[in-house]
Amino acid sequence: MSFDSYKTIGEVLQEFTITATEANYILETDTVIREAFKEDLEFCLREFTVEESEYAICETIIFPLLKEVYRQYRDKFTLWSHKPITYDQQLTGIPDYILAKRSPLGKQIFEKPYFVAVEAKKDDFIKGWGQCLAEMIAIQKLNDQSEQTIFGIVSNGQLWQFGKLKGNLYTREINNYTISDLERLYSAINYVFSQCELELENQQ
Repeated sequence: MSFDSYKTIGEVLQEFTITATEANYILETDTVIREAFKEDLEFCLREFTVEESEYAICETIIFPLLKEVYRQYRDKFTLWSHKPITYDQQLTGIPDYILAKRSPLGKQIFEKPYFVAVEAKKDDFIKGWGQCLAEMIAIQKLNDQSEQTIFGIVSNGQLWQFGKLKGNLYTREINNYTISDLERLYSAINYVFSQCELELENQQ
C-alpha cells in the first residue's frame, strides 16, 4: 500500500501494532524571526488565494516556513521535497517533505531521515495523520533503529499539528498551532528541528 492509501490513523495503529497517546511535549522558546521572511509570508497570505489550491498551500506557506527554520540547521541536514521512499509494498510513497541527515558526499545523496511533513489535503487531518504515521513507521524501519524518535507534522497551511514516534509508541502533541500566531508556530517547528539535531548527535 502507498502511504496515501491509509485513510485513518487507526488503520495504521492496528496494522503495525502501534500504541497512541497524547502529551504536551513541545517546549516553546522565544525565537527571532527574520523580518524579510515575515514580510514575504504576509505578502503571500494577503495577495494569493492559497485555500483553493493544494499546490499553493505547499508553495506559499508550508515549504517556505520549513525552509526558513531549516536555514540554521543546513550544515547537518538536507530538506527534501517530494522524495520517494520505499521500505516494502506496505510502506511506499512520496512524502511531501523530509528532513534527512546531510551526506558528506553532497546534497544529492539521501541519508537517514528524521522527520516528515504532510499537507492535510482538503483539510482532512484524519487521513493526513494516517499517511504521516505510515511514513514515520517507514522511516523508523529504514533507519533500523527503533529507539530513534521520528517526528511528524501535518498542516493545511493555517493549522499545524505535531506528533512523534519512538519504538511502538506514537505521541500526538496536545496543542495545535496556527499561522496567525507565527512566533509560537515557528518556535514549535524549531523545537522539532532541534530534537532531530539531538537525535543525530546521539547516534554519532
